[in-house]
Amino acid sequence: MTIGGSIALIIIGAILTYAVNYEFSGVDIRVVGIILMLGGLIGLVIGIARIASARRRVAAPPSAIREERYYEDPALGYEEPPARRRRY
Repeated sequence: MTIGGSIALIIIGAILTYAVNYEFSGVDIRVVGIILMLGGLIGLVIGIARIASARRRVAAPPSAIREERYYEDPALGYEEPPARRRRY
């Protein structure tokens, strides 16, 4: 449940509890409104807790990147030994 949905439940519950005077047989509108408000409050607390925990999570910094480049210098007139690998 999102925070917006929770606030909507609280508003609908408050309207049913305090502003509606209509009565059904066997259904108390005020109790339904209170139940909706409580459900909205619980959803709001859970939504805020999820946002707070998501902000605390920090991604691990990337490891250091090391780049090595080996090249031949044609002016020296020799090549590297074959055991050494060249990286470009």
